[in-house]
Amino acid sequence: MKLSLPVLLGLASTALARWPQADGNEIRYSTIRGYFLQDEPATDPKTFDYAAQNFGLLNRTYPTDHSLDAHNSKTQWQRFARWVAYLNASCRKRDSVRYKVLVMGRHGQGWHNAAESYYGTPAWNCYWAELDGNGTAVWADALLTPRGFQEAQKANAYFKTRFEQQGMPFFDSYYSSPLSRCIQTANATFAAGLDLPPSRPFAPTIKELFREGISIHTCDRRSTRSHIRAFAPNFALEPGFTEQDELWRGDRGEGETDAHERARSKTVLDDVFAHDDGTWLSVTSHSGEIRALLAVLGHREFGLSTGQIIPMLVRAEVVGRPQPTATAPGFTSEATCDAPPVTSVAGTGCVCSSGTLATVTPLMAM
Repeated sequence: MKLSLPVLLGLASTALARWPQADGNEIRYSTIRGYFLQDEPATDPKTFDYAAQNFGLLNRTYPTDHSLDAHNSKTQWQRFARWVAYLNASCRKRDSVRYKVLVMGRHGQGWHNAAESYYGTPAWNCYWAELDGNGTAVWADALLTPRGFQEAQKANAYFKTRFEQQGMPFFDSYYSSPLSRCIQTANATFAAGLDLPPSRPFAPTIKELFREGISIHTCDRRSTRSHIRAFAPNFALEPGFTEQDELWRGDRGEGETDAHERARSKTVLDDVFAHDDGTWLSVTSHSGEIRALLAVLGHREFGLSTGQIIPMLVRAEVVGRPQPTATAPGFTSEATCDAPPVTSVAGTGCVCSSGTLATVTPLMAM
């Protein structure tokens, strides 16, 4: 698929591939079922709460238990970590396969989420989301609300119990969307209160392509590189990160297609898997982008409310040179009203003050 904007320009790592077999080749992903509740069709994402379910890690045995836990004293996380290490040690004999545990968290509630709840989704999509704010709240590149900070603090407290009491492995790497709500969420979750070892510090990297689906909404327009650098001085910016947001087209009334989002999600996953030797990775992102990432990874659909977290065991395999694919439109026009709509029609759109019906594709809260 040919991306319609220079999405990849300067964003791929310039370092030599740490997984040389992946360099220039196609990587095929799959999520391995049987390890987390979120993998199972019977688990309802609307009612699932990671903090009530040990992040969803299933209570089960592993073939490596006998070599690690002869006295049945290890926790579920310690035994799972031993099994993942065994899988990687074994597959290293086959240079074409890698396993990683991805723990993807959605940001806490942002001011745009609160505004959407207030105005209703159709009116939000058709008019209010295209503004920077309403004079009371600002939602362009939205910050977290007090509730959003509470959700991040909940995650911080829960990770602390998993690390200290359950032996959950510390993350090798941390990644974040460039949007402010994700930066704040990752920072509030991991930057303080956790006794991280010196070899596994919180040293996050902002990656452009982990951002939310790029609609015409101003909450999907990131801030400048200079602003982000000052806003998040402890976050690294990936090589090639541009000063201006070169991907957002809201000022032209154009939003990203689902196919384009999945293609760029595959691109950023390929970059991470090819250049990051770590096994335990944290990604702080958005509902729509996590949905796209799950699709690329072959995971079942699993919508996340604000502040929720989903881990998964991912198998990646190099399968040869990439095959040519048909081009698809990267961006398309999105319907709007030029004044507050008369009324909202849930699931359909909103009636503009001119009397016309602006129909939009319903979007998940971001």
